[in-house]
Formats: sequence, structure tokens, C-alpha cells
Amino acid sequence: MSVDQNTVRKVAHLARIAVQEDELDHFAKEMSTILDWVEQLSEVNTDQVEPMTSAVAQNMRVRADEVTSPPLRDEVTRNASGAEDGFFAVPKVVE
Repeated sequence: MSVDQNTVRKVAHLARIAVQEDELDHFAKEMSTILDWVEQLSEVNTDQVEPMTSAVAQNMRVRADEVTSPPLRDEVTRNASGAEDGFFAVPKVVE
């Protein structure tokens, strides 16, 4: 894939990166090379490869969904400027 100077300018603008005019050709070649490597990845057959989240096989730790602390609703809302029925009272912001 070929990247031109206008594409480099646009990407630099979107990324909020200052790129000098004399650097545009260099970055266009670099970006083209990177995209060529990415295109090569599509040639790899991954049909028999399972998705993974880590290079090391791990089992997710699972624990029971139990309440382990006492109810703290009154303590949490005690210093609130406005609280009603255990909830924070806030002014209406949407009409």
C-alpha cells in the first residue's frame, strides 16, 4: 500500500503531531512499509488458532458473588449536602 504526503499530513493532524514539510516523504515511506507488513499478516492461516488473551494458558479465577461487607449506605450519604432514601440528591440538569 502506498501512502502519500497528504495522508501523512492528515494522520499527523489527527494524532496532533507536528511534522515538518521536509519529513513528509520519509514518513510516507515508513508508513507504507508498516502497512505492507500488516498486509503480510493477512496471508497467515489462523483457522486452527483459538483466540487467546495471554501467551501463557491461564484459567480465570472465579469466586462466589457474595456480599462481604456490611451495608454502608448511611455512612456514605451522611456528609452529602442532599440525600433522600439513601441516595444522593442532585439538582436536575436535563429539561
